Order: sequence, then structure tokens, then C-alpha cells
Amino acid sequence: MTLPNDRQNDARTDSPDDVRPDAAPGADEERGEDTTQEPASTDAQEPDRVATLEQQLAAAEASAAEHKDLYMRALAELENVRKRAAREVEQAHKFALERFAGELIGVKDSLELGLASAARSDLTDARPLVEGTEATLKLLARAFENAGIVEIDPQGQPFDPQLHEAMATQPSAEHQPDSVVQVIQKGYQLNGRLLRPARVIVAKEPA
Repeated sequence: MTLPNDRQNDARTDSPDDVRPDAAPGADEERGEDTTQEPASTDAQEPDRVATLEQQLAAAEASAAEHKDLYMRALAELENVRKRAAREVEQAHKFALERFAGELIGVKDSLELGLASAARSDLTDARPLVEGTEATLKLLARAFENAGIVEIDPQGQPFDPQLHEAMATQPSAEHQPDSVVQVIQKGYQLNGRLLRPARVIVAKEPA
């Protein structure tokens, strides 16, 4: 039986073959599966990122350690320079003080010789000179004490080669052997440092 044209058209329209491909079941699900696979790719890259960060951290720590080492070396060198400069200043100060003290010792020697010579004189005019020289020596002795200059006068003491210089030996029954019989020239120390040894004559046993 032949159908009318209108019904034939409806039949063709309702045919399953005319269903669009994009309406096929599961198409949306396949697209959804593609979307859910992207985070998996990001997770695969995460270990690489961690390794890179660890390398960068190690490099930064190494650089920091190197800079710290350089800084500590610079501090040590600066401290060495400071100490060396302080020692040089101290040595220069000591040298200048020792030189000045040596000059004062020479002046004191001259005053003492002049005083001894004037004391032996019978001239009455020499009395003011003696008194003036004695006053000057007292002032000089006070200045020596304030500066840390100590006189070495070992008369009658045992001979000490660290502080005394033996100029001669002399037989003596009145003195112990190796003791100082006579001080030819006094010695001096500056703050424990020997400026000049005392020049002495040392006793020895009589023959």
C-alpha cells in the first residue's frame, strides 16, 4: 500500500539514521574524559619542579656559605691589621720612651758625677752648687719613678748576669765570692725592660 507523501516525509524524518553524530550517546562522556586527564599531566611534572627547587636551594646555600666564609676571612684580616698596627704603635712608643729615658739617664750620670766632685771640694762657694744639684736629682728621681724607670744599684748583692755587667774581679775576704764589691755605673730598667746593666766589680776568693 502506498502511503501519502506527507506521511512518507514524516517517516523519513523519524528515521534513526537521521540522528546527528554529535548527539550520539557517550560523546559528552568522551570529551569529559579528555578534560579529567589534564591534571594527571600536571602531577607528572611536580617531581621535576621539586628537583629544580632543591637544586636552586642547594646553590643558594652554597653561595651563602661562600659569602660567609669570605666575610669571616675579611673580619679576621681586619683584626690582624688592627693588632699589628697596635703593636707597631706600642713598639714605637716604647722605642721613643726608651730613647728619651736613655738621654735622661745620661743627664743623671753627669749630675751625680758633678755632685761627687763638688762634695770633695773644700771651697765654700761650692755649697750652693751642691744643694742645687741635690734638688735637681730629687726631681729627676721622682720623674723616673713616675715614668717606671727603676735604678739598679747592686752594691753588696750577688752578681746577676741578667742585670749586671762585670767589668773586673777583685779578691776580697770581706765579701762573698761572686758578689758586687763596687758599682762603677748604676743600671736602669724601664717597666721591667733593661735599659742599661749595672757595671760592677765582682768579688772572688783571695788566693
